[in-house]
Amino acid sequence: MQQGTPIKDEPGPHPANWSLAASGIAVVAFIALLILAWTAASTLLLIFAGILLGVFLDGLTRLLGQVIGLGRGLRLTIVSLILGGLTLGFLVFGGATVVQQGRELGQTVTKQAGSVRDRLKEYGIDLPAFSAPDATSGNQDAEGDAADKKPGGLGGLASGAIKSPGSLLSDAGSVLGPAAAVVTGLFSALGNVLVIVFLGLACAADPASYRDGAVRFVPPRYRPRATALLDGMGETLRHWLFGQLITMAVIFVCIWAGLSFLGIGGALILGLQAGLLAFIPTIGPLIAGVIIVLAGLASGTNAALGAFGVYLVVQCLESYGLTPFIQKRALDIPPATIFAGQLVLGVLFGLWGIALALPLMAVIKVVLEQVYIEDTLDEEADV
Repeated sequence: MQQGTPIKDEPGPHPANWSLAASGIAVVAFIALLILAWTAASTLLLIFAGILLGVFLDGLTRLLGQVIGLGRGLRLTIVSLILGGLTLGFLVFGGATVVQQGRELGQTVTKQAGSVRDRLKEYGIDLPAFSAPDATSGNQDAEGDAADKKPGGLGGLASGAIKSPGSLLSDAGSVLGPAAAVVTGLFSALGNVLVIVFLGLACAADPASYRDGAVRFVPPRYRPRATALLDGMGETLRHWLFGQLITMAVIFVCIWAGLSFLGIGGALILGLQAGLLAFIPTIGPLIAGVIIVLAGLASGTNAALGAFGVYLVVQCLESYGLTPFIQKRALDIPPATIFAGQLVLGVLFGLWGIALALPLMAVIKVVLEQVYIEDTLDEEADV
């Protein structure tokens, strides 16, 4: 019987010879990591927002280092004081105007949206009403029903057992009504802002230590590549963020000036919301345009057409001038891919996913280019 020649190994990558137990542990650990990420998605995205602020502060600190030769700590302190002073000055001198125009804009948009709904209803298109339920009456009814169901009315609170913190907060919310919701929302928003600011300052103070600490979890032979990968993420986010801030500022100024020239009320808040919503590509500008047109309808059809014209000109300037010129170096992703990514991240993580979709996609793009295209496929990422 002729003995067959041994079969040579085929060229190409081969999987490691893991035992069945090790493979099972790896699969379970990966699934547990996915479940943890899904459960703590809001917290993880909040941390990512803090890192994004840290990248911004680090970029400003580096730019200041090209002008003055001070230490990094002093430069970061100067940058933080300047940004804090500008924010405080805007709140002191422009906060009252923004709040007043914001209140008037909300009433105007609600009224004009109702008018548009009535007009569409005449053509057989029935949309839900743009009116919120009466919070005061609803809370009073809820309080009355709750008081009737409790033994002894309010005296039941004293005669009953000690309640858990959750039930106490619920009782406080039913008693205080809308005030409790407002206070809770303010504390929640303030807490998120403080977390983002703290993380941003901590990351910007010494970014190299955080990078080196993360790299230490990588096997020694891959540490240079991991360092280059993290540096590439930081550079991409830095270029994108500065370009995005320039774009937002230009949109704010142009829409503010254009609507003020047309004499449309609330031009400052309309320009501000358009600039802020420009942070969210595709979806943000559409929302800003709808608000601008509805606000323009309050001054007549001609004013609405003029407001739409201003919005259209600014969007053309942003889409065909600013973004291709500024963001070409930082992030070159097709619009359809960006929109699809926003939809996926929005469904998975809600508003946080939509707001942070573009920087998250920038990070994913860097990982795919360096880890998969360059290291796995041995091809050039930029072709």
